[in-house]
Amino acid sequence: MRSPGRPGVNEHREVRRQFWRRIAEGLSSEEAAAACGVSQPVGGRWFRQGGGMSPLSLRSLSGRYLSIAEREEIALLKAQGRGVREIGRAVGRDASTISRELRRNAATRGGRLEYRAVTAQWHAERRGRRPKTAKLATNQRLHNYVQDRIAGAITDGQGRPIPGPNVPWKGRRHGRRADRRWGTAWSPEQISRRLRLDFPDDDSMRISHEAIYQALYVQGRGALRRELTACLRTGRALRVPQARTRRRGKHFVSPDVMISQRPPEVADRAVPGHWEGDLIIGLERSAIGTLVERTTRYTMLLHLPRMEGHGQQPVVKNGPPLAGHGAAAVRDAIAEQIATLPEQLRRSLTWDQGAEMAQHVQLRLDTSLAIYFCDPHSPWQRGTNENTNGLLRQYFPKGTDLSRHSVNDLDAIAAALNSRPQNARMEDSR
Repeated sequence: MRSPGRPGVNEHREVRRQFWRRIAEGLSSEEAAAACGVSQPVGGRWFRQGGGMSPLSLRSLSGRYLSIAEREEIALLKAQGRGVREIGRAVGRDASTISRELRRNAATRGGRLEYRAVTAQWHAERRGRRPKTAKLATNQRLHNYVQDRIAGAITDGQGRPIPGPNVPWKGRRHGRRADRRWGTAWSPEQISRRLRLDFPDDDSMRISHEAIYQALYVQGRGALRRELTACLRTGRALRVPQARTRRRGKHFVSPDVMISQRPPEVADRAVPGHWEGDLIIGLERSAIGTLVERTTRYTMLLHLPRMEGHGQQPVVKNGPPLAGHGAAAVRDAIAEQIATLPEQLRRSLTWDQGAEMAQHVQLRLDTSLAIYFCDPHSPWQRGTNENTNGLLRQYFPKGTDLSRHSVNDLDAIAAALNSRPQNARMEDSR
C-alpha cells in the first residue's frame, strides 16, 4: 500500500482548534501557543497565516467521529493484543467501527499496517477535508467589483487618476503619522450592501462583508491580495480578535480599582473631595498634570519638569522617563498637591489607565486617597476633567512646549480658571 506521506509537526486540527479558541478568549499568540503545547514561533506563524482569524470552525467534532483521545486508547489496546470487539467495548464503539479504523488509518510507511494514534488522526483529518473555493476566486466579475471598490484609483473631475503617495507594502500596519496608500477605500460592509442596489436582479453578485474580510486576511484563499488591507480604514495587516481588545489594559490595574467599584456618592457629586485627573501633553512630550474636583470644579495643576539629560542622550526603551511625567514624578506631584488639602477633601481620585499611574498603590499609601481607573478608551467616564482640559488648552495650546511654564505660572492659570463663573456653579447657587 502506497503511503500518502507523514503527518507534520503540530498539524492536527484539534491542536489548531484549541489554539484559535485561546485566541478568541483574548490571549496573545504566544500565550495561546503555550496553552496548547506548541512553540511560540509556530503560534505566531498560525496567527499570521490566518490573518488574525481562525481558518477553521471552532466547534467541537460530533461524537460520531473518533477523537484523538479515543485513537490513543485504541492504539494502546491494539499494542496489548486485544481484539476489535474487546477494544470496541473498552472505548464504547461498535466493533465494525474499530475494524474499519484499524484498516483505514493505519501507518503504511514501513510497508506494514501498524496503528499509531497520531498517524491515524492525520489520515482521518486529511480524508475529511472539504475545501471550498472562495466565491471571489470563481466569479471574476464580482472579484473585479470588490477590488475596485477597495483599492480603486482616486480620480479628478475629468477622470484622470491621481496616484497619491508611493507607499510600499511591508506586510504590517502603517506607522503613526506616515503616508498611506490612496484608494477608493470602501469598507467590506459598504460593498456588500451596494451590490444589492447595483445588481438587484443578479444573485451571483452577492457576497457578505465577512467573506470579503476572509478573502483579504486568510492566506490560501486565492481571491484578494493581502496588501489590499492597506486600503481599509484601519490599515491593519492582521485582524484583532474582539476579546483581545476587551482585555486591553495596564498590568497595574486590577478589578478592585476599576471605576465600577467606585462608591455611588462620587457620581452624585453631592459630597466634595472626589477628584479626576489627567495629563496635558505638549511639544516633545512635555506635560502638565491636571486635577479637578467633581463637585466644585476646583482645578489644581501639577508641575512636571523634565529630568536632567532630556534631549542630550538618545531615548532608551524602558529607560528613565526623562520627559518628566514618569510614574514616580506624577506620584510625587499628586501627593504634594493633595497634601495641601484638608482631609475631608481627599476622598478619591479617578484617572485613565495611563502608565504614569503605575505607582498608584504607593500614592494611596502616601495620601490615603482612594484611586480608581476608567475603562480603556472611555474618556467620558471622567468628563469633568476632559472639559477642564479643553478650557486649559486656551492657555496651553497643542504643539507648544509646556515645560517652559514655572510653578507660579501654573498656579496663576489655575487661579484664573477657578475664579471664572461656571454654569454648574451658577445653577447650584440659584
